[in-house]
Amino acid sequence: MARHPRTPTAFRTSEQDIETVRHLPRTPQTESAAYRLAFCDMDFMTSEELRGVRFQLEYLKPELWLQERGIQSTVVMFGGARIPAPGEPASLARTEIARKNLEANSIYYDEARKFARLASETARTLDYKQFIVVTGGGPGVMEAGNRGAHDVDAPSIGLNIVLPHEQAPNRYVTPDLAFNFHYFATRKIHFLLRARVVAIFPGGFGTLDEFFETLTLIQTGRMERIPLLLFGSKFWSRAINLEALAEEGTISPEDLDLFTIVDSAEDAWDKVRARYDLPPVPVA
Repeated sequence: MARHPRTPTAFRTSEQDIETVRHLPRTPQTESAAYRLAFCDMDFMTSEELRGVRFQLEYLKPELWLQERGIQSTVVMFGGARIPAPGEPASLARTEIARKNLEANSIYYDEARKFARLASETARTLDYKQFIVVTGGGPGVMEAGNRGAHDVDAPSIGLNIVLPHEQAPNRYVTPDLAFNFHYFATRKIHFLLRARVVAIFPGGFGTLDEFFETLTLIQTGRMERIPLLLFGSKFWSRAINLEALAEEGTISPEDLDLFTIVDSAEDAWDKVRARYDLPPVPVA
């Protein structure tokens, strides 16, 4: 981890002690698990009892990393990993109808890419301290978000997570801003901690989870009300029916105003600009 220069102290550093231990004679004592420095003992660090410590470490590493780079706010983009780029096959489709639908939904890949470009052009005018694009770092809509930033040579963040099928970061995430998580909980904190915009594109369970979590945090006042943009009126009118919840009385009618449905990147960014009184996006 690239850090600011260490403040000099009278004590030896952890790195110095690790190096010293590495060169000790190999004896039954020094080879014993009991003798390992606690922070170098993976059996100890991954034990059940240290789960809380690992939560803290997984929160702190990205937090300190982003602080050191001066990143103050983000534009969060959620959406389906299975949606291909236009002209590419929907390789993750399980049925023929799913393949056709996913390939038709590639229009949202394009809109996500455009939206990320608009956000990144604005970030450029703010020395890349504000409105930095952040995605889950995977394929599909996530790739489109990082790719849109990459199109205009802007940095973007990828918050990847270890999954059984070995999902790797897409190639458009800025390498210095590619993070990996074990815990969904700490990953979710970092998605929303600096968020000034959340854009939700068509997707599956993960996308719905992030949408409803953000919606709940805003509804309950646990999070500042920010632009929550739902891309794709045709898709979402089929996927969910929040008006039915209002009719049933399980949410308030005004809760439907907590998000905005949009169909184009330009319309969406205009709403962000109006909310934060941002200047027009410079023409590339």
